[in-house]
This record gives sequence, C-alpha cells and structure tokens, in this order.
Amino acid sequence: MLKLASATTPAWAERAAAHLDEILLDHAHCEKKAAGMAVTLIFRYPDRPALMAPLSALAREELGHFEAVLRQLEGRGLAFRRQAPSPYAGRLRRSVREGEPERLLDLLLCSALIEARSCERLGLLAEALPEPALATFYRELRAAEARHHGVYVDLACGVAPREAVAGRLETLAAHEAAVLAETPGAPRLHG
Repeated sequence: MLKLASATTPAWAERAAAHLDEILLDHAHCEKKAAGMAVTLIFRYPDRPALMAPLSALAREELGHFEAVLRQLEGRGLAFRRQAPSPYAGRLRRSVREGEPERLLDLLLCSALIEARSCERLGLLAEALPEPALATFYRELRAAEARHHGVYVDLACGVAPREAVAGRLETLAAHEAAVLAETPGAPRLHG
C-alpha cells in the first residue's frame, strides 16, 4: 500500500492528458533521475552490502523504463531534450537529516515517496488517456512504481527498526504532500 499523505485530484490527470507530449518528456527525465538516484546510493553507501543488489536491479529497471518512454517520444515524433528541473524532488529532499544512518534512511524514504506518487499518478493518467496503447503502457509502469516504492521501504527497514521507519515515513509523507501543494501546476508527473 502506498504511504502518501494526500491524493492527487482528478484535475491533474485531465491537465496531464491535455499536455501529453510534455508529460512524456518529463516522465523520461523522471525515469532517468530514478536510475541515477539508485546508482548514487550504491556509490555513496558501499559499506551497506544489503543495498547493492536491490539498488542495482532497480537502476537497470528504471533505465529500461527510460528507454521505453524514449520510444514513446520517438513514436510521437518528439525528441528527448533538456528540461528545466521540477522543484518537487529538491524540496522533498530538504527534509533529509544530516548524519548517518538518518541520512540514508531519509534518502530511501524520500525515494519511496517519489515512487509512490509516480505510481498514483501513472494510474490516474492511464485512466484519463484516450489512446488505449498508451493507457496500457502506463498501467504496466504503474505496477513497477508500486514495487519500487516497496523496495525502498524494505531497504529502509534494513537501516532502522520497522516502527521507526513507519514513523519517519509518515512525517516525510506529510512533508511531501506540502511540497506537492506548493509546486506549480505545470504539466509534470510531480507538478
């Protein structure tokens, strides 16, 4: 079950479906960043062997999703290009504590929340899309995002006791909801 403190309104899905080219570009960037985050954690925490294989698998899957979204862009005659970063993830990560293992715990849980929000929104987008093939594509990715959320929460439970993880996840989820409410309503997965 996703641990989000707020729900996305149906208006977001309508806005996203109306700006699908921009959403696809943003989605490609999100998948690329998700792969990068998993690899960053591998490099930052080589002394945590329990993180290595799950994060490596996650990075590969995220890169596979990146490539799949690139194919969707190409199929629509769109090029992958630079995009101004969304403030969402940066603002979310402002809540990450200093010092270890708190920093690692928070990074894992912030990643879990990003995956959870992606899962929620990909599902909403799939239901709002008039294109059956693209709707199916997003339904399939939604399941992966839910699984990624669970991987990050499970990894966090290897860093701290389950009760501490649950409490911190609740705190960070409230922060994520506030960040999302403050994020401009641009056509973005997390906007």
